[in-house]
Amino acid sequence: MFFDDRLATVLRQRALSEAGARTQFRQLLDILGNRKFAPQDERSGSLIAAAWLRMDALSEELPQEERAAMIRETGWRFRSPDLAAHLADHEPEVASAALNRAQLSAHDWEALIPRLPVRARGFLRLRRDLPVDTETLLERLGVHDRGLPSPIISETQPADAPPLEIEPTEAEPVKAEPVKATGQPIKVELEQVFPEVEPAPVDAFDAADSGRSEISALVERIAQFRKTRDVSPTDTERSPKLPLGLDERTRSGEKRLSVFGFSADANGRIEWAETEAAAMVTGVRLARPSVLGGHDNESAVERAFHRRLPIAKSEFHLRGAPAIEGKWVVDAQPSFTDDGNFSGYVGRFRRPANDDPNAVTPAAREADRIRQLLHELRTPVTAVQGYAEVIQQQLFGPAPHDYRALAASIAADAARILSGFEELDRLAKLETGALEIEPGEADLSALAHATTDQLAQVLGVRMAGIEFGKEPDGPVFVTIDTEEAEALLWRLLATLGGSCASGETLVASLEAGITEARLTCELPAQLMSEEDVFAAEATPIGATINAGLFGAGFALRLARAEARASGGALLISDDAVTLTLPLLTARQAVPSPSEREDRGNAA
Repeated sequence: MFFDDRLATVLRQRALSEAGARTQFRQLLDILGNRKFAPQDERSGSLIAAAWLRMDALSEELPQEERAAMIRETGWRFRSPDLAAHLADHEPEVASAALNRAQLSAHDWEALIPRLPVRARGFLRLRRDLPVDTETLLERLGVHDRGLPSPIISETQPADAPPLEIEPTEAEPVKAEPVKATGQPIKVELEQVFPEVEPAPVDAFDAADSGRSEISALVERIAQFRKTRDVSPTDTERSPKLPLGLDERTRSGEKRLSVFGFSADANGRIEWAETEAAAMVTGVRLARPSVLGGHDNESAVERAFHRRLPIAKSEFHLRGAPAIEGKWVVDAQPSFTDDGNFSGYVGRFRRPANDDPNAVTPAAREADRIRQLLHELRTPVTAVQGYAEVIQQQLFGPAPHDYRALAASIAADAARILSGFEELDRLAKLETGALEIEPGEADLSALAHATTDQLAQVLGVRMAGIEFGKEPDGPVFVTIDTEEAEALLWRLLATLGGSCASGETLVASLEAGITEARLTCELPAQLMSEEDVFAAEATPIGATINAGLFGAGFALRLARAEARASGGALLISDDAVTLTLPLLTARQAVPSPSEREDRGNAA
């Protein structure tokens, strides 16, 4: 069983540069042109539709000359009529390259030609390798020429065409023989024609010349057609743009300014600004008019203005058009006249470094890279797990017991690896804020005792365990969903308990403060020797307890991220670890979304 996920892999990549756009366009040509696509399910159909959209988006970024050159390359197979039909709707140069490059069967040509635009059908007349049935179909459809004007190479027409009468101005017109197209653009100067100079006779163009000459002649005609036709600018502006990879401002056509210079008068009113911002900020006051005793809430800009001091890195909020709306940083110097009178300020507005809403932090970029890597790794691991389960369950026929036992072991290992991938993905989402812990109501005291009781059944054999010394009398409710709290406590306590040596007992305590609950537990000796507990690679001493695939340090780091997402914290001191979670007050006692759904179903 084989899975072809090349198209999905290409669509997941982002073309962030022109070179990346060219590479992705070549990849789509190679994948879409190598076979016929017959979607078997909804997913494959959506992938193919997304591929056409991505190709159109890339076509808006790449010049038509580059796309036509990539299509003419011989390093890929063009056997898809769907790709030929799609490219036939593009610019003439691209459509010509596609229809001259396509290698289709007679059946595919017969199905494709009626779907082609009338303009594109003429490009097929240049080909001499089409099947006889295809030639017959073109004749029946009335496709006899390419439909584009010939390039102007002389003042008169060939002998077989009616002469074009041109009224002479100063000199008599001179007849010129038709010029053969040689594959290079032909430039003929018509400004000065000397009657005494006779042009050299040139053979007429033979349509049966080499394929290179035919293509060159076609390109020449396309160029002439583009020069002579009248292109309305409103048609170009009316063409829709695909919003792939664009933010909301770019889609709506707004440009968010990031910096502009200005000058203000003696009253603090902006009287000049750079061209792109002038209409939006001219007349804006830097400071309110001064009053006796001053304003109670003077800003840094106002204080500097009233004292005629330089304005350095002072915050200022502009209101108005979306292009200037928001926080700014002002740097300006006071200006004075020759006689020493204050005349205003000259300076610059700039956006704060952290004000860009679309800015991607290094941590978010790294987390996104990890998630993409995990997505690529899940596919082969899931396939291995599936094959192992097929053998272990004998779905395709009997298998020896040794093979079944080995397959069961492989399936279990694959399941553990996938579980580790889930933990990595969860940590990346929590640390970047992409995932939130579900709020709710959980009794931290009851969950902590239930977890330690489970651990005692395993650790008791080694005379180890976790015992609570100090704890409140009643329940301790925290603002976290019960399942989330149970997973957090297991990850923390199982990591600590699994690192206990034989005969080592850890003492824990649970306290309920005014606003938060505090769970404290001693660190085992194995972790106390680590320089950085959150980076420790120590594995559980016993194989029975396993809090995670990547060791104690990663498990504690994930627990810390979950605690922070819940509004608490996980701190490591010299010999203890402390978990704090916000307490549930009477005002906060609301059911979680899952509990509300259960109550609604019960009602």
